[in-house]
Amino acid sequence: MRLLSRLGHGVDVARDARSALGLWDHNAYDVLLADIGLPDGTGWELMKSLRSQGPVRAIAISGYGYSDDIQKSLQAGFIEHLTKPVSFDDLRTAIERIAALPQDNGGDGDGTRP
Repeated sequence: MRLLSRLGHGVDVARDARSALGLWDHNAYDVLLADIGLPDGTGWELMKSLRSQGPVRAIAISGYGYSDDIQKSLQAGFIEHLTKPVSFDDLRTAIERIAALPQDNGGDGDGTRP
C-alpha cells in the first residue's frame, strides 16, 4: 500500500468482500486489486457483484495460480490474474496497463482479455 501511495495512487483497503462492496458504493475507483481468498467469500464472487453494477477494471491477486484458477478469474471479469508472490514491478506494470484502458472496458467476462 505504501509503495502504491508513493507512486501517487490513492489507496483504500477493504479486508473482506462486504467492506469492498461498501467502499465501491461510495467511491469511484480506476482499478480494483482483489485477493481471491477473502474471509467472507471469494474475489470471484466479489467481482461478479461489482460487475452487476457496471464495468470494473480489476486485477486478481492470488496464491491460486493453476490455469483453471486463472481462467476462473478471467471468466469472473478480472482483466489480469497475478500469482503470489507478486513483484512490485509486475503489479505496477499491470496497474498502469489496466488504468490505461477505457473506463467502459472492464473485461468482458468470457475469459478473454480486452
